[in-house]
Amino acid sequence: MRLFTTTALTAMIAFTGAAMADGHSKLPLKELPGIADRDHWVPGEVNADGALEAMQAVVGAEAVPFSGTQDKPIQIALIYPSSDTSDFWARNYLAMTKRLDQLGIKYETTEFASRQVEHSLQSTYTNQVVLDKDIYDYVVFGPSELAVQADNISKLASEEALTTYVWAFHTPLKDLTAQPDAWFDFSSAAGALTMCDYMLGRLGEGVTMAMNRGIPGITDNQRSGDFKACVEEKGNWTTVYEHYGEYQREGGFAGTSLILQSYPEATVIHNANTAMAMGSVEAQVSVGKEKEVFSTGWGGTGLELDAIRRGELDATPMRMGDDVGAATAEAIKADMEERAGELPFVFLGRITVAHDQMSAEEIDSLEKEAFRFSGVGALKR
Repeated sequence: MRLFTTTALTAMIAFTGAAMADGHSKLPLKELPGIADRDHWVPGEVNADGALEAMQAVVGAEAVPFSGTQDKPIQIALIYPSSDTSDFWARNYLAMTKRLDQLGIKYETTEFASRQVEHSLQSTYTNQVVLDKDIYDYVVFGPSELAVQADNISKLASEEALTTYVWAFHTPLKDLTAQPDAWFDFSSAAGALTMCDYMLGRLGEGVTMAMNRGIPGITDNQRSGDFKACVEEKGNWTTVYEHYGEYQREGGFAGTSLILQSYPEATVIHNANTAMAMGSVEAQVSVGKEKEVFSTGWGGTGLELDAIRRGELDATPMRMGDDVGAATAEAIKADMEERAGELPFVFLGRITVAHDQMSAEEIDSLEKEAFRFSGVGALKR
């Protein structure tokens, strides 16, 4: 049951798109090449024309206050792997709450933290939130891995009392018994291709590479698989070893230690997230090899940017990180103003490449924009 009422809306930017009267049952809105071969939809198949661009414009602009009134604060449950090294979760929590403050929306949050490998713990949290569904209005769910958590997403989404948002994925699975209300992410596939173009331009052809991959699934298929396919096809690169480090710092350390010992011909080490990148550079520094290997991260978190400044990490596809949290706050506002049907089903943030050839001023400028809500510099944990 909603805890607020609304008045007439005066919007700074008019969203495009139309509500589907029966939820998401009419997806996809259009079909793009390869749809029959995928178990998921891509954003272009589920977003109404112009809806994403309009939402991105709203997120990047000054906040327009909520037009309604509230009897009491909304209740938001967050289930996500925020106990891991990556500060993606903490930053977007800060971005969401600070944007809600700017919007004038009263709220209270309850966090259910886990590590990315603790799949069953997320199931426990899901069951707890469903059991307490009368308490909560919104659920933000950051899956440990999409396929593993598909049933939990459906379970949350099927509860009419809850508005469910998924963080860190942008590939809605076709066979979910119930779709969440919206997905918020950065396109790992687009980021992989952006990174591929950068790496080919910087390092050229015929490079020998090794990889610290994450957990088998959509995210790693895009971050690692799409990158690998791109550099091998366009640059004739060779991949000599692929280590699955489960997105953990220890996995990045172990994988890199093995690469340095057994595959010294690899001059590039690709890491699929912040935690593994930090473990990778730690392993290199421990044996004095950090200047001999070109190392990449993923996401452009504060920890990665600090490692670039220290000369330990060379490049990373950098998300304008706070976009996801800010967009979630705007989606809550739209839902409270009964405009949810105007939102994109999948929101995507921007990605560029941060690297060690940038000036300090250039990195600082990127960081300031990316972390305009959560703050510049590594978060204290």
